[in-house]
Amino acid sequence: MSETRTTCPYCGVGCGVIAQVDNNGVTVRGDPEHPANFGRLCVKGAALAETTGLSGRLLQPMVDGATASWSQALDTAGERLRAIIAQHGPHAVAFYASGQLLTEDYYAANKLMKGFIGAANIDTNSRLCMSSAVTGYKRALGADVVPCSYEDIECSDLVVLVGSNAAWTHPVLYQRLVQARSANPSMKVVVIDPRRTATCDIADLHLSLLPGSDAGLFVGLLNRIVAEGDARSEFDDAAETFAIARDWNLERVAQFCGLDVADVVTFYDWFTRASTAITLYTMGINQSASGSDKCNAIINVHLASGKFGREGCGPFSLTGQPNAMGGREVGGLATQLAAHMNFEPQDLARLARFWGTERLAQTPGLMAVDLFEAIGKGDVKAVWIMGTNPAVSLPDSHAVCQALAACPLVIVSEVVADTDTSRYAHIRFPAQAWGEKNGTVTNSERRISRQRAFLTAPGETRPDWWIVAQMAKQLGFAQAFGWQSAWEVFCEHAALSGYENRGERAFDIGALAELTHQQWDEMTPVRWPVSTGSSTLNLWQGWRGNQRLRLVAVAPQGMKTTCDALYPLVLNSGRIRDQWHTMTRTGTISRLMQHINEPLVEIAPEDAGRFKLNEGALCRVNSPRGVMVGRVTIHPGQRPGCVFTSMHWNNRFARQGRVNALVSPVCDPDSGQPESKQTAVRIMAWQPRWQGELFCRSTLTLPGFVHWWRKSADNALRYTLAGDSDIFVWLQQYCVAQGWQLQLAQWERGLNLLAWHDGNLMLGFWSAATPPQIDDEAILCAFMQKPENAQARHALLGGKSGGIPADKGVTICSCFNVGEKAITQAIANGCDTVQALGQALRCGSNCGSCIPELKALLAQKITLND
Repeated sequence: MSETRTTCPYCGVGCGVIAQVDNNGVTVRGDPEHPANFGRLCVKGAALAETTGLSGRLLQPMVDGATASWSQALDTAGERLRAIIAQHGPHAVAFYASGQLLTEDYYAANKLMKGFIGAANIDTNSRLCMSSAVTGYKRALGADVVPCSYEDIECSDLVVLVGSNAAWTHPVLYQRLVQARSANPSMKVVVIDPRRTATCDIADLHLSLLPGSDAGLFVGLLNRIVAEGDARSEFDDAAETFAIARDWNLERVAQFCGLDVADVVTFYDWFTRASTAITLYTMGINQSASGSDKCNAIINVHLASGKFGREGCGPFSLTGQPNAMGGREVGGLATQLAAHMNFEPQDLARLARFWGTERLAQTPGLMAVDLFEAIGKGDVKAVWIMGTNPAVSLPDSHAVCQALAACPLVIVSEVVADTDTSRYAHIRFPAQAWGEKNGTVTNSERRISRQRAFLTAPGETRPDWWIVAQMAKQLGFAQAFGWQSAWEVFCEHAALSGYENRGERAFDIGALAELTHQQWDEMTPVRWPVSTGSSTLNLWQGWRGNQRLRLVAVAPQGMKTTCDALYPLVLNSGRIRDQWHTMTRTGTISRLMQHINEPLVEIAPEDAGRFKLNEGALCRVNSPRGVMVGRVTIHPGQRPGCVFTSMHWNNRFARQGRVNALVSPVCDPDSGQPESKQTAVRIMAWQPRWQGELFCRSTLTLPGFVHWWRKSADNALRYTLAGDSDIFVWLQQYCVAQGWQLQLAQWERGLNLLAWHDGNLMLGFWSAATPPQIDDEAILCAFMQKPENAQARHALLGGKSGGIPADKGVTICSCFNVGEKAITQAIANGCDTVQALGQALRCGSNCGSCIPELKALLAQKITLND
């Protein structure tokens, strides 16, 4: 048995994980010594061991659809890249990276693109989530410095969460807040979000403002701070910023934000009277055509109020991905250089000296949305995509797919064999996955942690930094990329951060550059800076040329999208509790599919009545750019006029499930971040002729007239189907072609089919006019063991076990697979608190993500009793 301390590869909280490998396989648990999580893991982190299998992995290089050796793949990629550069120049090449790469991978890619190919066309999916926060910090502080720690959250008097459903997106950090509030009853929590989310569970005040109106709320707060005469004014541009704020009185703020004046007053009173206050913000702020201004509106109130640069205070941007911060440190964005340097003469000269290059890019490159538009226009003729899935995650995803389809050279470095993006790849490089590679990541609070390998790398997989280095050799730059390990890459990265850095640059980990290989292997989590001079930041000094902080004058803007009679609703998208990004990892895990297993479209009760939508019905959501199909869920916490759906589903898991097919590529002019949170749409009920559940032993290529949602299940593959054209004949023909024996039944409620081979169930299909009621557990058991007799087969044909259906209802607690029916029964039996439910069923006793739903079920019981 061996144990390895490593770091979770999901959100930006950066939780420590202990991975154990023995004869029974891999198990994981939280690292009690890691300062980010102290042993706690969310359900996704707790299920990490289930993602380490090799099913669906890309294990060999591929060239033009055929497997190849590494030498063949590298030779071909190098030859094609050299030809494109020779004919069209370095600006015809682009890299697109990911916040899920390790820092060492990122550093290598950025060095090759900007330093030696000679163009700055390397951007990252962090552009889609964090670039507005970067712009906001740099404009105010002079550097991309997150000025807060997790401890600041725990010791603050007022915690404000803006555009953040932290209970689902940063669950371990949210549980730290829950515990802190329990220990300090005087702490107040404010949630600012158009939706009432699980995060509102502990909120003392929920401000359900109009989508996109956040800047107005914070500019009005600045007005209140100035009016009370307590505003600090020693900042650049303070007079102009205060002058604009004076026009935002309470009535204007309330009207602009769609809030009651009394609620605005309460928030302002709490903020101005609190001795300490911290604001946590994420995608609801950043993903906007004016996201940078929204970030600066938040930073402004902290600077002006003095609630900055001290314990329990500050504007705290929570990163979405495990290494979005590391990517920012190494220059993974097209608009910055490595080690937080900029495209300025001094920085350009310094970086060229350090790298020993005369080819360093001199101007910023193409940001993500512009980059893929340039591919579509033919200006960029080669793109190397590393560890991300832009065919799903970028706005206007149809146009992205068309661009990739027409691009002369698409290279993909990927863990998974089949993604929406890799289907366009001419060359595929098999990358190592979590558990197989070594390196570092930086979390939301600037803490650097080690990701360590504990599994043998399978097949021909290689670390991303190694793949980049081999490509650099193909392009003639071998000397500058001669690393033999990730440790050497890290040391170079650390040395660059301290190179000619006399305190002018905030990011400095130069003291780590001399670590021995063993010291790096044993490195414990550490927050930067880690320099030979000082390991603290003077936040009030800042890193602008004059060493002054700056207030940024913000004129609040609404959302860019315009609703009208044809598209009357605003679509908001985001994460759900148990899934991650485009589901390439979490979508294959059965228990992570139990909570929400298909795209849901959340709508307010008023709008459900207005558009004649029923709970559980299918619907089509359209924008001028595309359509998606989902299932309606009516939620009283949804603001009227708005709908919400998840960002995760893609062409591997659903037909017409991609929400970004609807989103327009409108971007913030300063940060380049798309406005993914506000899209004008219409919604229409769809009542198909039939709906069905299909279970089978292997993947099916379903006919184009069928809508489908693929769902992970134990022992079999599962699809939910719907359509207007008959699938029954197609299924019969498919089964006959396989040589399977058919068992058919026509019930009053629908058509069912079982297919057998040598007594083994190979395929089962159950259909009805509405979703068929079946016993999932009985069906899955039949795929694992042969039914005992004809009676059992007949019961199975009806979708039953032959006994009492074992339906547990909707899964509420994914950690322990506890369904709604067991919870409501426990409540009926006398469990009247979350703690009592935890003692009886274990639900809510691990990651805590299901606690808001447990409370809602308890509240329903109280309401019924009343």
